[in-house]
Amino acid sequence: MGDNVTIDAPTVDGLATRRTRDVLVLGLGNTLLADDGVGVHVVRRLARDRHAPPGLHAVDGGTLGFRLLDHVTRSDAVLVVDAADFGEPGGTIRLLDRDALAGHIGRGGRRSAHEAGLVDLLTLARLDGWAPGRLALLGIQPQLIDWGEQLSEPVAHSVATACRAAVQTVLAWQTAE
Repeated sequence: MGDNVTIDAPTVDGLATRRTRDVLVLGLGNTLLADDGVGVHVVRRLARDRHAPPGLHAVDGGTLGFRLLDHVTRSDAVLVVDAADFGEPGGTIRLLDRDALAGHIGRGGRRSAHEAGLVDLLTLARLDGWAPGRLALLGIQPQLIDWGEQLSEPVAHSVATACRAAVQTVLAWQTAE
């Protein structure tokens, strides 16, 4: 992965406890608010990638919230791609496993309506009996959250790296014993 990618977990193995063939890669964000939409840009690019691994299901979740419940509950593994405030330079990428994600949210990491909606969505899914084998956030530090459909330069440059990180995560989950 690139220089601006941090794996915020003990090991990649900490993200994978059993083999998974199909992985939902769920991009969240509002593409009308510049860098807030980076998760959507990443999954749109993954969806066009002819070399993406089989079993990678890229879904543009936008700001749909509870309307994504069916997608989530039909998946054994979910990688969420979203803008996330880590207090780092714009374009910095972090992969948070479920424990690190819970810690991030507990420290006030929910800064947008769709981040709060993600927590509510996952809570509702658990109430519905869903427990993912794997859950992680591929977060990209935004530089600009304001009206505009273009990503800032550092965030736009991070999209390809985020796609590679998503593919590497999916492959790691699929090949874990």
